Amino acid sequence: MTTDAYTISGADRRSRWLITCDHATNRVPDWVAGGDLGLPAEDMARHIAWDVGALGVAEALGEALDATVVSSRFSRLVIDPNRGEDDPTILMRLYDGTVIPANRAADAAERERRLDRLWRPYHAAIADLAGRREDTVYLAIHSFTPQLKGRPFRPWKVTVLWSHLDGRLAQPLIEAFGEDEDLFVGDNVPYSGHLPGDSIDRHALKPGRPNALIEVRNDLIATPEAQSAWATRLAPYLTRALVAAGV
Repeated sequence: MTTDAYTISGADRRSRWLITCDHATNRVPDWVAGGDLGLPAEDMARHIAWDVGALGVAEALGEALDATVVSSRFSRLVIDPNRGEDDPTILMRLYDGTVIPANRAADAAERERRLDRLWRPYHAAIADLAGRREDTVYLAIHSFTPQLKGRPFRPWKVTVLWSHLDGRLAQPLIEAFGEDEDLFVGDNVPYSGHLPGDSIDRHALKPGRPNALIEVRNDLIATPEAQSAWATRLAPYLTRALVAAGV
């Protein structure tokens, strides 16, 4: 199922896992600034516009885990689905040193229009899918850039982000990943996993669902083949971690 705001893959799959990909695409709907935020193509291809490679990993994990996948169909620069409605960074005007021309003059009415047509339908779809069963396990798939401008290199290959409010799944997952020294797993880096109002807060922490957020370094998942390979590599650890978590 595909709408302007989201795509659902494998809606009839039967496992407990629900996989989300908040920053799946760099698409700008044609009703937003004529489909052009005023950035050159090379900037729209960068991490500032989407999580490069994350959708391919999420879709392949959905197949490996027999899980439903819901992904956004709008760039994070249009309106960020992984922010709360009252978060000032939900509509970015400057990101990693790049000014977003079409967002500079976006007023409250434009912000509301994007929320109403994209952000809210996306989150409504997640809520509906997560609520189909009482034992849903929430897994968010993201990617991170190896280096922000003027910042140190990020050496981890895969990281697990989690909130101190619920580490039931994330901690066993970090332990499982740690058995593979080549993964060079990071714990709550390059960001903290606790962000009030974000997707996990909204759909996992508040309803009490076991959860984890996985970030894969985007230079490692630049091709469909690499995305599939990483999903194949990660899936057994996820299965084992869920058993170990006992939830």
